[in-house]
Amino acid sequence: MSIRRAVPNIKSDRLLDSRMFYVNVLGFQVSMDLGWIITFVSPSNPTAQISLIHDDPSGLHPDISVEVGDVNAVHAAAVENGLEIVYALTDDPWGVRRFFVRDPNGQVVNVMSHRP
Repeated sequence: MSIRRAVPNIKSDRLLDSRMFYVNVLGFQVSMDLGWIITFVSPSNPTAQISLIHDDPSGLHPDISVEVGDVNAVHAAAVENGLEIVYALTDDPWGVRRFFVRDPNGQVVNVMSHRP
């Protein structure tokens, strides 16, 4: 199984203030801004990322996102191991295929792959 990156997802009601902090203070660059989610990336290490989420269209707040090489295989493994799928496997209009699974600690994990 190939893990491409793991990104903490911070719930935020202050996206503009947070954007200023992560860009102007910590030196991140904005790699994606969909209005409800902003992902920041390190200019020197592109796998070092942080996302701020205001309202995920799923209605849930994933605590972490893990990009994998084959989201279908990870989904099958989660189901096979009896884990709770809290958001079904979905193709989203911004180019990702994802599902949410609850980890043993109760955290919601967004498992995703970019679609070709």
